[in-house]
Amino acid sequence: MKILEPYRARIDALDDRIVDLLVERTGIIREVGHIKHEHGIPAVLQDRVDAVRERAAARAQAKGLDPELVRELYARLIAFSCSLEETIKDELTNSQAPDRP
Repeated sequence: MKILEPYRARIDALDDRIVDLLVERTGIIREVGHIKHEHGIPAVLQDRVDAVRERAAARAQAKGLDPELVRELYARLIAFSCSLEETIKDELTNSQAPDRP
């Protein structure tokens, strides 16, 4: 449908930007995983998880977007982030463990 092509192109461009931002966010999460390992901080800090999700939902609502949609998206994004941090912490812990015969 030719009439939709310009809109699809704009959506595709936005999707590219979203993926780029997710890649950038994941890089920061990796750094945080290393810092949490170095300082003995748990991967999941529930107060922070709740604050991030609710901040995003409030921002969405203020801009006319369904806050529940954003809560769901952020729940998945945060779950991935916490899992990645936990994996990084485990890998760093295991790499520092003494070798056993």
